[in-house]
Amino acid sequence: MDNIIFHILGFLVCAAIIIFSGTKLSYYGDKIAELTGLGKAWIGLILMASVTSLPELVTGISSVAIIKSPDLAAGDIFGSCMFNLLILSVLDARIKRPLFSMVKSSHILTVIFGIMLLTVAGIAIYLTNQIPSILWMSSFTFIIIAIYLVSVWGIFKYEQADLIRTGEVNNTYTTFDKAALKSVIGNYALHALIVICAAIFLPYFGEHIASVSGLGNSFFATLFIAGATSLPELVVSIAALRMGSLDMAVGNLLGSNVFNIFILAIDDVFYREGSLFSAISPSHLTSVLIIIMMSAVVALGLLFKPEKKHFWVFSLDTFIIIVLYILVMMYLFFS
Repeated sequence: MDNIIFHILGFLVCAAIIIFSGTKLSYYGDKIAELTGLGKAWIGLILMASVTSLPELVTGISSVAIIKSPDLAAGDIFGSCMFNLLILSVLDARIKRPLFSMVKSSHILTVIFGIMLLTVAGIAIYLTNQIPSILWMSSFTFIIIAIYLVSVWGIFKYEQADLIRTGEVNNTYTTFDKAALKSVIGNYALHALIVICAAIFLPYFGEHIASVSGLGNSFFATLFIAGATSLPELVVSIAALRMGSLDMAVGNLLGSNVFNIFILAIDDVFYREGSLFSAISPSHLTSVLIIIMMSAVVALGLLFKPEKKHFWVFSLDTFIIIVLYILVMMYLFFS
């Protein structure tokens, strides 16, 4: 009994540290963008997404390299993707008009790249015994890395073209206080180190809780670890909503999902026992399919832009996302 309490307390402490320092990390990342003159669209879509996904990155690497638990890494990644899409429903509930009617349709490009990456990851899990490996890694790992790099380039070019079309591009050079930038970078590095340390221990406590409680690594990682490592996205998104920057909030969440699948490829590099996808439980395929469905719902919402809400404080699209999230959690729990 004392052992399980110790691991639960350890898990909660690590989660609290990740929430605090992960949020600070996002704040200082945004300040770096302001001081150096990098575009806000780029920050929200790519840099901020990778920053708030740092806990998933470190948790994944420590899960496969130290604990040797691929299911914890996969559960964290897929669970984080679902949790990020669920956050869109949280944002929708906090505003009067439907969320997707108030943001740019250009976010569809990020959704499309996310669906492509998820599809490749799903095929890699399903055909793991029928595809050749390169060294110890799956061939699909290199496809995921290639698609991610193309998505970063494509999204950046599209955003730049969109800014030119709308006349929002700023061609002025930004001057900055070197001392202020040095201070911000120092704080950024400090909180990055704190997040790394907390995320290293998070899967250790998580695996023991899953083992003692009988919940199973797939369910526990998909729900609890993913929820803990995705809390920086939640806090940052709500803060962006309060500032009236809905596009940054949505871009951060959708960009995080693209980066999360890239993390899965990185995990395969660090997992030296063979192909990571061959060690992942097929039960995660259900999560992959649900995330693809949730992403498709987001794309439809961005395309049709509903004008009013039909389900209490939710529009139809965000309500469907909530239903799908609950269904997949019930399936993982009972299986």
